[in-house]
Amino acid sequence: MLGPSGHADTFARDNLPPADQWPELPQAGFGYPEWLNAGVELTDRMVERGFGDHTALIGNGRRRTYKELSDWTNRLAHALVEDYGVRPGNRILIRGPNNPAVVACWLAATKAGAVVVNTMPMLRAGELGKIVDKAEIALALCDTRALDEMVACAKQSRFLKQVIGFDGTANHDAELDRAALDKPVRFEAVKTGRDDVALLGFTSGTTGVPKATMHFHRDLLIIADGYAKEVLGVTPDDVFVGSPPLAFTFGLGGLAIFPLRFGAAAALLENASPPNMVEIIEKYRATISFTAPTAYRAMLAAMDDGADLSSLRIAVSAGETLPGPVFEDWTRKTGKPILDGIGATEMLHIFISNRLDDRHPATTGRPVTGYEAKIVDKDMNEVPRGTIGKLAVRGPTGCRYLADDRQGDYVREGWNITGDAFCQDEDGRFHFAARADDLIVSAGYNIAGPEVEAALLSHPDVLECAVIGVADEARGQIVQAHVVLIQGCAPDEGTAKRLQDHVKATIAPFKYPRSVIFTTALPKTQTGKIQRFRLREG
Repeated sequence: MLGPSGHADTFARDNLPPADQWPELPQAGFGYPEWLNAGVELTDRMVERGFGDHTALIGNGRRRTYKELSDWTNRLAHALVEDYGVRPGNRILIRGPNNPAVVACWLAATKAGAVVVNTMPMLRAGELGKIVDKAEIALALCDTRALDEMVACAKQSRFLKQVIGFDGTANHDAELDRAALDKPVRFEAVKTGRDDVALLGFTSGTTGVPKATMHFHRDLLIIADGYAKEVLGVTPDDVFVGSPPLAFTFGLGGLAIFPLRFGAAAALLENASPPNMVEIIEKYRATISFTAPTAYRAMLAAMDDGADLSSLRIAVSAGETLPGPVFEDWTRKTGKPILDGIGATEMLHIFISNRLDDRHPATTGRPVTGYEAKIVDKDMNEVPRGTIGKLAVRGPTGCRYLADDRQGDYVREGWNITGDAFCQDEDGRFHFAARADDLIVSAGYNIAGPEVEAALLSHPDVLECAVIGVADEARGQIVQAHVVLIQGCAPDEGTAKRLQDHVKATIAPFKYPRSVIFTTALPKTQTGKIQRFRLREG
């Protein structure tokens, strides 16, 4: 049963899936008042709690305190309501790289009762158009450096009426900034319900039609009060840094919600390459980092050149499963914990994770407080320990697609089916095998690509690698490894044979890559996640 709503525009609530298609959402341990505005809780409430003079955001060469952030977002909220006619429940698209202005726009829109859709600045007009049409978005806030595609989208859209530029640099000299400049620093935030939709997280479907998961105001706080509090133990002294875009729920959680919930700070990087990450860690003495395994390997190499990562107390691995060799190298070289975990846009953030006092290589970990998980077969029967099956999870957050027939594929019998193949060991820890649709089936054997990748990465000549399945007439599929070698190692048949023999000696021999392709670089997303589908496409 949904609680009261503060939305005048009821589009989001009207397009929630039918109640019988929802996942079960147990709320034990997470109590919030009926009326709740997450934007207020992360800014104004923090000032009331005494954090006004604490640094909240670092970016573009300056620091902003919680009081400054509260005032800034309140002025922006005034402008949204008074100058641009935003009504509670309207959808607002935000487009820009990771900078304080993007965070401020998100918080201001949330205070104004809007439903926010954060998007990547690399999206083109056609891709933006699908999002705009799906969510029926009338207003977009866009970093002026990324306006062209947004304006082109508006010209083609029957929904998008206004594209307002903001200055993502430290100058604050764009239309939205000027509109907000002389507004009051106090704003009567919209009285939203804890069960009002606050955020639409978009993911792409295999058909190219985007899916949008709806998350409530309470959900935004749950991921902080659960994972960030229990697993990370965030304190006001922490400084967060990372590469995930704020447009991803993973980045929004790790680089905005988590630090702001606990009076900590976030250092935001528009270009979060490993060298830039190292520079920010050293300059601001960052304590918690979120980035991909490939970036952690690069950061380890930087330590050989004198990089100082001693301020980090926790490294969180993001984007893809953490290979065992990277876990071991990081632990040995830094003496600090690196934590693997799994999250999903549909779940909002991480729901299974290693812990500071319970972490192991090639292990995803145990469910975060409030969540439970199991491994099931295609008929939703729980499988024996050690058997690979589909991961099913339920907890205080979960999948509620916006007007989408695919809801029934993701939620079954009250459980979220993430599309990942996992197994659970006798001690109750969960181990990632592969994306369910990426599991390699060769001569009747199920082979998990990440396991083969971990074996290859343990060879001293391998810098990076990715494993895929390719068609084979005799076996159905064979394992194919795409390998980046260290400098000076010859990409020849002899090296390929050594790597194949190494894998055979490390894991079950039938899992070895029968095809080895050497390359100088692997295709990756902006966040460093390897794009295996591009390897499959050739």
